[in-house]
Amino acid sequence: MAKVKKKRIGFVIDMTPLVDITFLLLTFFMFTAKFKTQAESEQKFVIKRPASTPVDTATMPDKDLAIIKVAIDSATNDTMYYYEVLNEADRQAVWQKIPNFTPELLSKHQLPVDKDMLNELVLATRVVRPATKFAIDADKNLKFKWIADAMDILRRNRATMFNYVTDKKQ
Repeated sequence: MAKVKKKRIGFVIDMTPLVDITFLLLTFFMFTAKFKTQAESEQKFVIKRPASTPVDTATMPDKDLAIIKVAIDSATNDTMYYYEVLNEADRQAVWQKIPNFTPELLSKHQLPVDKDMLNELVLATRVVRPATKFAIDADKNLKFKWIADAMDILRRNRATMFNYVTDKKQ
């Protein structure tokens, strides 16, 4: 006699909650991710900032800001100044004011410069937009001479108010 096979009872999983959770996680990670700017992707150095206790809770402005970065270049192992203007329109106007800029330099967001070129760039930035704020972002292992020279260039161009970028002490 033939054995009667029992019919298999299948089960169904409702995928709607799984898809909802997946999209919630995806949007959470998209909103909390910090993307690199063009200048950060061009950067060939790492700045180890000095730590300080938070005396002032003021933050750097997001627009109309020019940053002088003083760091040790990883390729040449030499201390260099880098200049960056965050406002795209101002950056193009400042770069256009400097003579002898090649088209390659005009497309860069962050420029490696010497003291003379830094002086010209700060002056051009002040001419293009006098309300531009300045910041110095320097490595903590540098000699103070490099930072003092940058501050002297800012002072000569009447940019006496500037931010110094630090990390918060834990």
